[in-house]
Amino acid sequence: MKSVVIHAEGSVRVEERPIPQIQGTDDVLVRIVCSGLCGSDIPRIFAKGAHYYPITLGHEFSGYVAACGDSVKDLKPGDAVACVPLLPCFSCPECEKGYYSLCKNYQFVGSRSEGGNAEYIVVKRANVFRLPEAMAIEDGAFIEPITVGLHAFHLAAGCEGKNVIIVGAGTIGLLAMQCALALGANSVSAIDINDDKLALAKRLGATEVFNSLYQSADEILNAMTDRRFDQLVLETAGTPQTVSLAIDIAGPRAQVALVGTLHNDLNLPAATFGKILRKELTLLGSWMNYSAPWPGEEWETATRLLSAKKLQLAPLIAHSGDSESFAQAVQALNGAPMQGKIMLRFA
Repeated sequence: MKSVVIHAEGSVRVEERPIPQIQGTDDVLVRIVCSGLCGSDIPRIFAKGAHYYPITLGHEFSGYVAACGDSVKDLKPGDAVACVPLLPCFSCPECEKGYYSLCKNYQFVGSRSEGGNAEYIVVKRANVFRLPEAMAIEDGAFIEPITVGLHAFHLAAGCEGKNVIIVGAGTIGLLAMQCALALGANSVSAIDINDDKLALAKRLGATEVFNSLYQSADEILNAMTDRRFDQLVLETAGTPQTVSLAIDIAGPRAQVALVGTLHNDLNLPAATFGKILRKELTLLGSWMNYSAPWPGEEWETATRLLSAKKLQLAPLIAHSGDSESFAQAVQALNGAPMQGKIMLRFA
């Protein structure tokens, strides 16, 4: 089978590898149709951030069951599935409370084990999520990134009737924005420094967009005076500047969900920290995308929205191609962030 393999020196190669074989009774062999590059994969490729090399990455994928281990009775060959990349231990105190995202004894497909940027993969039954017949198989590769924003909504007790503000109009932010609109948010605003991303946010239904490169936090705050209460702010960009901005533009008693992963130290000015107190903000840390019962309501909601065609995915895709084309597109990043989703598709 063809597999896109990452080597420690940052090279992206297409290699022929044997089709993996089922070993355990709860194993599932999946023939992969579509797999997406995640932003978290970029340091694994270009900054020696993987657990081992060479490695096949990919934790956002969908495909069809090819075979099952003897104890897997609820799936059969031909069933459409998506990857649930986390494999928690299910037995630690966190898992017993249903806090699967917080498990310390976990495995992870496409990071701690081989991933879905290949024609076939063997995973545990807990790592696949059955897709409904109404959903396009390619859409299943977007379920995992969709559930990142939905997990923040889950922790915030929903977004219905709230004024949602998305700080960072990348893939995660734009998916969360569309979910908020579909789930009954009162308004959804998007903030970014890229006019093209903001134009796309507007086309996808944003109530209002702001470019924080040109507009100050105070200007953005004042522009949302009529939506200053019942706010849910999602920070998805993962930079110290955007975390500060999320706090600065939040209204009274807003919920601020921190979704983006920081790669640099955060130093809050005293005035910004004071706003957390003076505005009585609620800060929510959101990590991964799972809840009980496994894998969580986030996955059911994402599936429902996709099946009902409530989310537009095509405008978020910058590149889609076969293994050679995918490898070239990934290599061309040279460590830079994606400007749209890079997708691998197998015939």
